[in-house]
Amino acid sequence: MARCLIIGCGCRGRALTRELRARGQAVRGTTRDRSGLELIERAGAEPFLGDPDRVATLAPALAQVSVACVLLGSATGSPEQLAALHGTRLEMLLARMLDTTVRGIVYEAAGGPDPTLLRGGADRVRAVCERSRIPYRLLSADPTDHPAWLEAAGAAVDAALAGHAIST
Repeated sequence: MARCLIIGCGCRGRALTRELRARGQAVRGTTRDRSGLELIERAGAEPFLGDPDRVATLAPALAQVSVACVLLGSATGSPEQLAALHGTRLEMLLARMLDTTVRGIVYEAAGGPDPTLLRGGADRVRAVCERSRIPYRLLSADPTDHPAWLEAAGAAVDAALAGHAIST
């Protein structure tokens, strides 16, 4: 059984958790807010308190993970915070993943108020994964279309687990 890590396990992440659990996958979900831990656990994931703005807090969550899903496309914050989240913070997170059991990455490349930031994040994921030969998937489904998003997210995890470097 593979373990999937969902970084940013909000509403969509919990829906993906339920889907992955139904397929027999182990799931760990992160939240930066202690109040989200119970919701993650009720969805069937191992809850983990960690903040993508403080990458070191996420490092222990990477243990024994096969696929990491970075679902921060709809994250909120100031323009500076979001730029860091999809820029320097993402770069640090990807660098941390290289020395772990993570062998596939799914990056949510749609949903935010500034598509330029998400394109930049997608470019970072593409560059790191292609250089490191790690399968990745850029999740570009519209997050407001929940059924289509969930189907695309599940397919992205499947592709990453299978080792297929799919970039669309």
